[in-house]
Amino acid sequence: MQTMLVRFCLAVLLCAAALLQAAPLAQSSPEEVGLSSARLGRLDLALQKAVDSGELPGAVVFIARDGQLVYAKSFGWLDREKNIPMTNDAIFRLYSMTKPVVSVAAMMLVEEGKLGLQEPVSKYIPEFKEMKVGVESKDADGKPVLTLVDAKRQITVQDLLRHTSGLTYGVLGTPTAVKKLYNDANIFSQKWVLADFCRALAKLPLQFQPGTTWEYGHSTDVLGRVVEVVSGQTLDAFLAKRIFEPLKMPDTGFQVPAAKQARIAQPMQDVYTGKTPELIDFSKPQTFFAGGHGLVSTAGDYLRFAQMLANGGELEGVRLLGPRTVEYMTSNHVNPQIDKGSTYLPGPGYGFGLGFATRIDRGQSEWPGSPGDYYWGGYAGTYFWVDPAEELVPIFLTQEPLRRTYYRVQLRNLVYQSIVK
Repeated sequence: MQTMLVRFCLAVLLCAAALLQAAPLAQSSPEEVGLSSARLGRLDLALQKAVDSGELPGAVVFIARDGQLVYAKSFGWLDREKNIPMTNDAIFRLYSMTKPVVSVAAMMLVEEGKLGLQEPVSKYIPEFKEMKVGVESKDADGKPVLTLVDAKRQITVQDLLRHTSGLTYGVLGTPTAVKKLYNDANIFSQKWVLADFCRALAKLPLQFQPGTTWEYGHSTDVLGRVVEVVSGQTLDAFLAKRIFEPLKMPDTGFQVPAAKQARIAQPMQDVYTGKTPELIDFSKPQTFFAGGHGLVSTAGDYLRFAQMLANGGELEGVRLLGPRTVEYMTSNHVNPQIDKGSTYLPGPGYGFGLGFATRIDRGQSEWPGSPGDYYWGGYAGTYFWVDPAEELVPIFLTQEPLRRTYYRVQLRNLVYQSIVK
């Protein structure tokens, strides 16, 4: 009996050690860092309700404060159709949460003196040297006419980082003749190779003059190609060697190996429309290392990346950026002379830095936060933010694009109300 008890205790200790080792950060209770477990229970109830109602297929939420992981829970289904429950190590399509990672990669090259924000993109991708800008007007019969004029200046690396390049996605906001050209060119296809994609993109006119307007578009995809040219490596190789491996992010990349594909979180048929969102199929090899939307990751992996930023560019002795660089990236770079346009995604109370929306006012926004907090999200529902004033880093991953904004705001409300110290 005594031998069995010893074996049992040993098994428990080994299990606890494995769990501790698997955690992306050191763990503590919410109360130890000034959060309320009871109030965090409201987040549990809200997300379980979202799953039960069919509005979310499933979700994973990790919350860190003071560098300690205090909340790590999964809800709902990894694959609703196959009745596979969600797990904390589920792999999610990040979509635009790829952008902060590639922005960090570019700024690492800036710190090394290999790249300058003031430099024209054409220094690295010559096809962008003589860009045209599309100007729409109407003829005598009132029919739209598209005229191409010379860009008044070249696109810079800073323009790519802060989305003032004039490049567009072609699918957001009011349809225009320029956006139609993007759609006709099938520029959003996943079949590209990054170098060929940039050459094709450079043949299309810009939606706006460089440096004049914030326009969400393919800027970070082009930035990814700049990283390739400067580093002499493909983007997937550079990110793996310089960011993912040093930060111990084993499940992050542009591919999902066959052995891990059972962990990919899947969308489900929408409860209201009956349609299932079409997301990137990572069961197939990918050739397009899109700096704007191509990565997959887990909540644990991305928490390590975000905590590195929260720490001023360093995590567990691994430094990717200097603290002044992180501060510079997360400052507002959209000055009053830059038109925010009609599709300014950061929203009221926020400016935009080099890869992130950054809060400049405690009020104005429809969600809580602190001046200096910075965030971004992805098309399929992923979302994160860093609040330096509160030393807070939440990660929210789901694969539900239709109601992503609602649940991001709800998450903000429920996380901040849990802070009691």
